[in-house]
Amino acid sequence: MNNRDARIKAMQILYTMDFDHKTLEEAAEFVFYEGHDELAYQYAFNCVINLEKIDDIISRTLVNYSISRLNLVDKAIVRLAVSEMLTDTPREIIINEALEITKIYSDQGDKKATGFNNRLLDNINKALK
Repeated sequence: MNNRDARIKAMQILYTMDFDHKTLEEAAEFVFYEGHDELAYQYAFNCVINLEKIDDIISRTLVNYSISRLNLVDKAIVRLAVSEMLTDTPREIIINEALEITKIYSDQGDKKATGFNNRLLDNINKALK
């Protein structure tokens, strides 16, 4: 499994945790019904253990918007990206991957979700510098 596939699986784990109020292990078991992926699990795990900090970063960056208003798919994508921004991975790659995942799983053809996530992640990137 490549990094994008692992990020997609991690996003699905985070989404499942939010949507079904599952633990990390329960959500991972649900998403990995065909076999476990260690990289995807590690992405999700890193996000979960830093979730309070990640949500604080997102909340401080949103303007006239609250994190609770984000749809669950976008929230999972942004949380995962912010989690990775706290590592050594180049932020340009993280943001690009998040936007590509947004295009596949959240955008409805009008590019509003992609534009919103792009602005939010760009603002977070600037705030973290």
